[in-house]
Amino acid sequence: MSGPIEEQPSLWQQSDLLSLAPAPAEERSPAGKPEREPQLPPLSARGETGRLAPTTLLILDTETTGLEPASAQCIELGAVLFHVPTRAVLSQVSFLLPALANPAQHVNGIPAAVSRLPQPWQAGLAHFQALLDACDAVLAHNAAFDAQWFGFDPLPPITKPWICSMDDIHWPAERQLRAAPSVRDLALAYGVPVWAAHRALTDCTYLVQVLERCSDLEPLLVAALEPRLLFRANLSYAERHRAKEAGFRWNDPVRGAWSRRLSAREAEALPFPVQRVELDGVAA
Repeated sequence: MSGPIEEQPSLWQQSDLLSLAPAPAEERSPAGKPEREPQLPPLSARGETGRLAPTTLLILDTETTGLEPASAQCIELGAVLFHVPTRAVLSQVSFLLPALANPAQHVNGIPAAVSRLPQPWQAGLAHFQALLDACDAVLAHNAAFDAQWFGFDPLPPITKPWICSMDDIHWPAERQLRAAPSVRDLALAYGVPVWAAHRALTDCTYLVQVLERCSDLEPLLVAALEPRLLFRANLSYAERHRAKEAGFRWNDPVRGAWSRRLSAREAEALPFPVQRVELDGVAA
């Protein structure tokens, strides 16, 4: 997830650090009931373009001392290697990374002094690298936030495909989820008890238990891996609630607009017009 923005989803996002940034009051549609995203035609486990669903997912979560790597660091990493066909956990790891200070302690509950206590974090990092090497794709909730920390020492770069369980997976309509659901709402929709405040491995566990209960997981993953482009909503100010309810974000990444990354099928299924956007001359 990127830096402070307006109209951001609730605190139970993967990165609660966005609670550090002020957000305006929640808006609702004039009728009082939010619109739901149109349902897309289902894909098979192979998909319309012949793409196979990943066999192994590395489900990961980070806790950080701030919002951006330029001024903060990752203080905790949790990851679970998940076998999709059997819905089984194969391996998992969680460890703290030493930090001199943690301005976000009130968010993630990790004192910097605790992160510096003796513990084999280097071995944990090696285990994480082994899990990363073994996976077909990486899954995170609000993956844009997590992805930005990798490649900054000591975290390795990640070249595997990313899947965002918040933005890329089109959860079934019967789950009654809004666009871009929080981890908490996603867990509750699948009957997963929300039993603890978030830490890295805790949030991974919630996602694992959601995927375990998801009978149509393979086609959802295939659809989530479809190429995505950046679109802006072509709506009037009075209709801005429609963009928000469809998962578009204000001012992020397109300044002064409601925008979201979508597959071509998702863009065509929207009940309002959208326009493809390029940032700095490069397709997003």
